[in-house]
Amino acid sequence: MYAVLVTGGKQYRVAQGETLRVEKLEADVGNEIKFEEILMLGDSDGIKLGDALSGASVTANVVSQGRADKVRIIKFRRRKHHMKRQGHRQYYTEIEITGIAGGSK
Repeated sequence: MYAVLVTGGKQYRVAQGETLRVEKLEADVGNEIKFEEILMLGDSDGIKLGDALSGASVTANVVSQGRADKVRIIKFRRRKHHMKRQGHRQYYTEIEITGIAGGSK
């Protein structure tokens, strides 16, 4: 069984046992998180969308909190003696999917 959930403005296709990095969530390492905003559930019988998902949820454990690799931004204007450099490291939360609960049929 798999689900498509929304967190941090992005959509993720997840299955039980997977680990993935999502935008930073306010949770401590080892805590359990429950995602209520589910867009789709799929299994061998087919998929569920819309009203059939009322009550569906995905539970996950927080594995770690961290920062991604540095992204370097360079703004350059030719022939103007202008170059601006900037770096950014995005915060993330690594989670492990522990369960997918289906909605009403």
